[in-house]
Amino acid sequence: MSERSSSSRTVRLCLIGMMAAVACVSNYISIPFFASRFHVGNAVCVLCGLLLGPVAGFFAAGVGNGLFDIVGGYGLEFIITFINKGAIALVTGLVAYKTASKSKLVRSDYVRIVLGSVLGALTYTALYLIKSFIQLRFVRGLSFEDTISVDGVTISGIWTTMATKGIASLTNAVFAFVVAPILFSALHPALRHLGLYEKG
Repeated sequence: MSERSSSSRTVRLCLIGMMAAVACVSNYISIPFFASRFHVGNAVCVLCGLLLGPVAGFFAAGVGNGLFDIVGGYGLEFIITFINKGAIALVTGLVAYKTASKSKLVRSDYVRIVLGSVLGALTYTALYLIKSFIQLRFVRGLSFEDTISVDGVTISGIWTTMATKGIASLTNAVFAFVVAPILFSALHPALRHLGLYEKG
């Protein structure tokens, strides 16, 4: 292995670690939004997929957000977070890179960059709503005939809760697939010069 190749690999590993740290910290930048919250975390996950590719992006986004859950005391839910948040970067990276068997992204790939960002962000919205429904409907052992309140949510109010969670998650998704490609374009020249766009 040449010295330049070894240096590029080291820089790439540092970038993966840095993006994991940014993904973790980004969760602290949030605003309560009804039954959910608005935050910049999903945009960082999309950016992980664009900068690092599907595999490395998946681990950076998953580890960073999973670490946030561990530190925040969310228990074993960090496993679900690892998968769901990692999926954002995975789908983004697969569409942006793999659909054209590309190892590097250039400005002319903008359509795939945006499409990957949209699909990646919306993938999380779908996974988040599925997880929320399972938690509300099954994990808590309620049936649709129950009218008792669990954590402030009655069974008859599940769909209302799902709707507010959906609105918040879609808002986060739109923010993610609008902002992440812009950030990627801003970072693109310097990071490409360092040779960081091998497939993940």
